[in-house]
Amino acid sequence: MTGEPTIVAVDTGGTFTDFVVLRGEAVAVHKRASTPANPAEAVLEGLRELIEPGEEFVLAHGSTVATNALLERRGARTIWITNRGFEDLIEIGRQTRPQLYALVSERAAPLVAPEDRIGIAGRILHDGSEESPLDREELSRLAERVGDAESVAVGLLHSYANTAHEESVADAVGHLEVPVTCSSRLLPEYREYERFSTALVNAYVAPLVHRYLDTLDRESGAARVRIMASGGGAFSVERAAREPVHTILSGPAGGVVAALEAARRCGFERVLSFDMGGTSTDVSLCPGHPLHTKEYQISGSAVAIPVIDIHTVGAGGGSIASRDPGGALKVGPESAGAVPGPICYGRGGREVTVTDAHVWLGRIPAELFLGGEQTLDRAAIEVPLAELAASLGGAPESTAQGVLEVANTRMEGALRLISVERGHDPADLVLVAFGGAAPLHAAELAGRLGVPCILVPPDPGTLSARGILVADVRKDASRSVLCRGPDAELAALEPVFAELEETARAELAAEGFEGDVVSVDRAIDARYGGQSYELSVPAGPDWLSAFHDAHLGRFGFKLEEAVVEAVTLRVNARARVIHPRSPQIESATAVPSAARSTRAYLEGDWHDVPLYARRSLRAGQQLAGPAVIAEYSATTWVPADWQAEVAPYGDLLLAAGP
Repeated sequence: MTGEPTIVAVDTGGTFTDFVVLRGEAVAVHKRASTPANPAEAVLEGLRELIEPGEEFVLAHGSTVATNALLERRGARTIWITNRGFEDLIEIGRQTRPQLYALVSERAAPLVAPEDRIGIAGRILHDGSEESPLDREELSRLAERVGDAESVAVGLLHSYANTAHEESVADAVGHLEVPVTCSSRLLPEYREYERFSTALVNAYVAPLVHRYLDTLDRESGAARVRIMASGGGAFSVERAAREPVHTILSGPAGGVVAALEAARRCGFERVLSFDMGGTSTDVSLCPGHPLHTKEYQISGSAVAIPVIDIHTVGAGGGSIASRDPGGALKVGPESAGAVPGPICYGRGGREVTVTDAHVWLGRIPAELFLGGEQTLDRAAIEVPLAELAASLGGAPESTAQGVLEVANTRMEGALRLISVERGHDPADLVLVAFGGAAPLHAAELAGRLGVPCILVPPDPGTLSARGILVADVRKDASRSVLCRGPDAELAALEPVFAELEETARAELAAEGFEGDVVSVDRAIDARYGGQSYELSVPAGPDWLSAFHDAHLGRFGFKLEEAVVEAVTLRVNARARVIHPRSPQIESATAVPSAARSTRAYLEGDWHDVPLYARRSLRAGQQLAGPAVIAEYSATTWVPADWQAEVAPYGDLLLAAGP
């Protein structure tokens, strides 16, 4: 690896911004408090602390800018241009009801107000033919009608089959100094609502993301910047600025990639990834590989690009505990975030959080936070916790335990949703716990779910950043073809596949990846004639048989005599980047010695429990709970009747005792 530039991977979270630095074969980690008002500030400040003057480096980044803009509804004022009569399709959406039994159901407001929707003449049919042409005079007035909008989204019927009308509209407003998103460029697939909604989301966040990425590109000093995509790969900063919709699950996707990497080095393939950070918990099922979905919703808007299937709940270390109107204890989804943060951080927080509960109960030693770089203020928690306890009619310790139990219940529901409710037995899975708070909750959750083993990787609080570091550079391309019979034979589909592959390879070549370092996979989204939804199968010579088998596995039956329709063709081209070597740690057979004891509350009383420094543990050593294992980026809680063993690469394996 001599001569390779330094790589800095950065994951911006709600509470902390995490850094993983690869120099040659040496890996270092770093954390800084996030700066929600300007996320770039924490990134740039961290780079100034980590990078030597004149040092060449590559910046790999997972950004939450697009996600936060959608959740907080602070994106750009966007003009929506579509076919006349279809202006309200983006608001009508599908017939699915997210609150099936609610007497009064509430829907999120559309991203574009009715007065900012423009309908124009002209129509393309499903086969790509032109039913009626565009009105040239109307096109000439479009720029004036856009006015002072900050972004433009264009979505016309059947543009996946013929892009001419969308391209003409884009040309008509192209001279304006605003980003223009064409649905046929971003997602050339059928299903108008999903394509339109994806284009609209992209346009809504484009100006904000472009400004953010431009700042990083100019001020970071990086030789090259690449951005983590929601599908689990990375791509160029230029494409991220042009298609920011691909970054909506940027950081969490990195976590899933790294969790699977950690599991595989310990001999596990079937994984439940459990990422608990400061503001939320992200969980995902990986039965040997990350699962992807094209049916993702964020803040009421459909996004049809392939994303890693991640379920998020508002339970994190900064989640605020309160008494609800019915008198019950409530935890989250509101979060103290980075500012003011939990009470114990000493930045002005006044509401009890999950982190405060851990500190009060002794599960996070106050003097060892961030490896001793920061001392937490346990005394400051006393009065707010007592006030919360009094409002609930309990004692401070039992209230703090209640905070953790309520948070655990929310996270248990999320883990059950992606495992049990999808037909997977948790007893067949390993729970990979990472993020700053997950190792504190993992044992209790594994016990509830019946998961037999927990894996806590080294530096779990920065694992998502490591996933961003090791993610392949990737380009996905797709096109709907909607064909059957002879037209759906592989030879007939080859010209479209070849064009998609050429596009994907060209984009990777622009990133400096060519030849043998690039691998390409092809897939076909197929269905039986008359069905509404598809299954994706590899595009090999036996793709029809693969589809029948996939249908049998998913739905319990197959119709081998039925007509099979090839709906959408997909190409995934990826280039493997440099992976840091995971060195084995020294081994030892002796029982590890605790650095000292710490006071922790359990079983209704205070006890002295062993406190271990994780860096002092050796491969093969075992320790019994209750115990606290402290390290720079996280703290691991080993409850009573649990055992922890150190694996050859430094991973902690936790299991319930006999």
